[in-house]
Amino acid sequence: MGFILGREDNKGKGLLVMITDEIREELFAKQDKKYRDMQIRIIPNIDKDTIIGVRTPFLRSYAKQLLKRDDFNEFLNNLPHKYFEENQLHAFIISEFKDFSKCLSEAERFLPYVDNWATCDQMSPKVFKKNKQALLETVKQWIYSDKTYTVRFGIGMLMEHYLDEDFDLSYPEIVSTIRSDEYYINMMIAWYFATALAKQYDRVLPFIKEKKLDVWTHNKAIQKSVESYRISDEQKEYLKTLKIKK
Repeated sequence: MGFILGREDNKGKGLLVMITDEIREELFAKQDKKYRDMQIRIIPNIDKDTIIGVRTPFLRSYAKQLLKRDDFNEFLNNLPHKYFEENQLHAFIISEFKDFSKCLSEAERFLPYVDNWATCDQMSPKVFKKNKQALLETVKQWIYSDKTYTVRFGIGMLMEHYLDEDFDLSYPEIVSTIRSDEYYINMMIAWYFATALAKQYDRVLPFIKEKKLDVWTHNKAIQKSVESYRISDEQKEYLKTLKIKK
């Protein structure tokens, strides 16, 4: 695979068929229409015609294959992508980068183009875990972005990397101050606090008791906590008493 001499542009000059065209051909070859129908239902905010219907395990494997090519950067540079699966591939490629600076810069460049929860949540660079201190300031910047999925990604990174030995009360404090009309931001805030309660129950509980979240997000965080196997039955019963009646 690689660049292939192909079609003519409107000036009559030879045009190289880019890696993106090869990728699209491969994606359509792996199309599963029943799977596509399911994805259309669970990712309703993007144009259904941009969803091909390719299963995630193949996309992850394919991303690793593309990383071995000399021209994969041509695909990363071809933004915005046309198809959901191209965004997924982009996220999975970034997630495999071993150089922290390269990974961070590519994530920052890609995030403004992320338009759905799946691509946002499935982009999880492994190298971030080894560079949590260096990552932190950028995470805070993401949280204050005006882009829905950049904010969601920032909250997701706080949830993934800063709820264990690196936990600090200033982090849930930051998340609790976010106010948005965006469903996919508020759902991530709720998910963050449900996970935080599972890992740092005593330290995070005051954010719920003191009603520091908006009503919908407060109640959704409690709902997700009650559904979690990591919360004890006693804790669940108490959390239920903290729900806000509308």
